[in-house]
Amino acid sequence: MRPTALITGASGGIGYEFAHLFAKAGYHLIIVARSEDKLRELQDELGDHPVTVIVEDLSKQGAAKRIYDVVHRHELTVEVLVNNAGFGLNGDFDSINLKEQQDMLQVNINALTELTYYFLPDMKKAPLFDIPKGILNISSTAAFQPGPKMAVYYASKAYVLSFSEALVEELQGTGITVTTLCPGATETNFFKRANAENTKLTKSQMTADDVAKAGFLGFVKGKRVVVPGALNTSAAVMSKFLPRSTTAKIAHYIDKE
Repeated sequence: MRPTALITGASGGIGYEFAHLFAKAGYHLIIVARSEDKLRELQDELGDHPVTVIVEDLSKQGAAKRIYDVVHRHELTVEVLVNNAGFGLNGDFDSINLKEQQDMLQVNINALTELTYYFLPDMKKAPLFDIPKGILNISSTAAFQPGPKMAVYYASKAYVLSFSEALVEELQGTGITVTTLCPGATETNFFKRANAENTKLTKSQMTADDVAKAGFLGFVKGKRVVVPGALNTSAAVMSKFLPRSTTAKIAHYIDKE
């Protein structure tokens, strides 16, 4: 019996790399994104590997439930949920279009929470106990401090980290793990979409492949939090000891061009 991994934001970047990693590990894939063309390209790359494509925009209300319903119509049980979809917006809070910020919260927080809510009960009932089973939530090093110029994005990622760490405790003894991946700057289209291509944030980036591998390995080992890269790890540790007013100033500085 082949286990199933559902990956959101699978059309590119870290999600795309996760798809290849979970395929190599033998999981049936359910890949989710807005772009059907990119999902079909990924499906073609994986050859004969079993892949279910779901085209859905997670910024739309009800998207999580629609995904859940499609999965059930295919009579699949999700053993691994990878909540990878997310995006950021750069600029002063009151200068960024409110609807765009609401869409960001819908993707980064609401959809992630709803997908977890819908799939977790089935995951608990899944009969496979000899394979890694659980939730891999993608947060960010942004979760560790306030982020001027990206205030809502940083706050959304803090939610992901807090929510995930709470679930770790709730799920003790169930065989279900929850891992939070907190990458720093990564070579994806994130900065282009966020309008932050020329900021200091982009000066030292990890590849999406390296980030995904770190997250996958951390998930397999059952780690609670994974911060890939020595520089990112140091920054995350430092943020625990510095006043939040200081970490906010540092975040503001590195967001400048």
